[in-house]
Amino acid sequence: MVIVVYYEANSDEHKDTLDLLEPLNIEARYPTAKDKLLESLTKERCVTILHKTEVLFTWIKARF
Repeated sequence: MVIVVYYEANSDEHKDTLDLLEPLNIEARYPTAKDKLLESLTKERCVTILHKTEVLFTWIKARF
């Protein structure tokens, strides 16, 4: 429920970050296509994901 509230209150950039992270979480928990996931995680993509996650985390943390 909390995630849904934050999703609705987020900017489009934050929504895009959540949309990017969700499938990674599902694949990490249920690795049916683990090799495909690992292939998609280039160094550049990981750096981008980390940066976007830090921005989103800072935004969420500021609300508590």
